[in-house]
Amino acid sequence: KTKEIMSVKTTILSTKILSPIQKQELVKANIEVIEAEFIKTENASFEIKNLNKNLIFTSQNAVLSILQHPTIEDLKQKTVFCVGLKTKELLNENGFTVEAYTGYAEDLAEIITLVYSDESFTFFSGNLRRDTLPEMLTENGISFNEIKVYDTTLTPHKISEKVDGILFFSPSAVTSYLKKNTLANEKLFCIGNTTADALRNVLSETKIKNIKTAYQPSVENVIEQVIEYYT
Repeated sequence: KTKEIMSVKTTILSTKILSPIQKQELVKANIEVIEAEFIKTENASFEIKNLNKNLIFTSQNAVLSILQHPTIEDLKQKTVFCVGLKTKELLNENGFTVEAYTGYAEDLAEIITLVYSDESFTFFSGNLRRDTLPEMLTENGISFNEIKVYDTTLTPHKISEKVDGILFFSPSAVTSYLKKNTLANEKLFCIGNTTADALRNVLSETKIKNIKTAYQPSVENVIEQVIEYYT
């Protein structure tokens, strides 16, 4: 007697809208995708004054915002430090020279402290930025100032469908999701440590084991982990 095995479809929620290619990878793996933007970012109006010798970017949003600034050609003469491969690629494509980049803000702060402690920096940030980088620079006596160039707004949605997994790409998205939803036993896929930490802060010990963090902080890597886990 042959047993009939029913293929159970996995459903995941992405807390940001994925590109068609990214979504297609999941669909090909028989994973159904629900997606919604849980945060919105917009360029802020800002003044550039007291610019230091080196620039720091920790997100693509900050780069996109300063690309609109009238003094952009002067900014391109500066040496740049950044967080994230995608941020580095965006800077390179637009004529910036990236001296150093890392996957995480704390690693960048460490490199600056160890190798570039005599230099001065201007950090282009967003309103909901983490404290990690400025705190580490301050603690180590690094000369820097900060210019806020974009705003992140939480855009919570109530998700009524039952999902097996949830994809989180920032601590802000975690906060936004929890405004209208609760976490049950879903598998939680995170782009990086700071996002995973935001979840650890709200989960019980037993549920922390549901967190899976990407090997590299990229959307593509999160998707790879999802496919690997469910197939």
